[in-house]
Amino acid sequence: MDKSVPEKQSHQQPKAYQNTRFLESKDARALRILAEYLEPLSRFKRYGVQDTIVFMGSARLPSRENAEAALAAAERAGSGIEAARTALELSAYYEAARELAHRLTRWSKQLDHEERRFVVCTGGGPGIMEAANRGASEAKGLNVGLTISIPNDEFDNPFVSRELHFHFHYFFMRKFWFVYLAKAVVLFPGGFGTLDEMFEILTLVQTRKMKKRMPIVLFGAKYWDEVVNFDALVKYGTISAEDLGLFHRTDSIDEAYDIITRGLTQDALSSPGAVL
Repeated sequence: MDKSVPEKQSHQQPKAYQNTRFLESKDARALRILAEYLEPLSRFKRYGVQDTIVFMGSARLPSRENAEAALAAAERAGSGIEAARTALELSAYYEAARELAHRLTRWSKQLDHEERRFVVCTGGGPGIMEAANRGASEAKGLNVGLTISIPNDEFDNPFVSRELHFHFHYFFMRKFWFVYLAKAVVLFPGGFGTLDEMFEILTLVQTRKMKKRMPIVLFGAKYWDEVVNFDALVKYGTISAEDLGLFHRTDSIDEAYDIITRGLTQDALSSPGAVL
């Protein structure tokens, strides 16, 4: 072989759908958005998830055991005691979310359907989200976690069913999946994210952009009455008095359970799947 003749080099280009540089560019944004619709859709179908009960609330509320340990550590150190006591008081919401999710999961598993109905769904993070996933897991039920990429510290919610753990880049696609399959929503005390999600859902219901009848429960009446003055919105005419009937406020796990199961039985049991 004549070594003076250079070997032919391959200049084969990758296919467009294998071109990482293109897929991560601004020109392919529509494809990435579509992927965050199609991939979850495919997985929900694969695991037979028909619809969900969505739990929302703060990522900062600890479990009782963690709050008790933190208070004991603060007392030994002699600092941060007041904040630790407040966290222990707020841990009641974590335990309530855990128990409510456990009870709703047991109820949904008893329904005479081959499909998985009314599966607990959260944002997949710590705090209230972990509590609800934990309760569903302890009831031996599949549950959903819709996490989002944000520049916060890494966390691990070990209670999300791994086959139904989704990770989103786009907030609006994550919100879509919260609402699209939801047949009931429970909102526990939370911050900006929870308030954003609550008002977006209430707006969709109020404006009839979402026509399905769906129980919406605000758990922690004292918190919600102090943080959001709904009566003032009525007083100033920025919402109607009838809009207060779009949701229920309660501090009772039993009442929340009854509101949700009664609403689902009356309005959602016979219509599995996404209904807007």
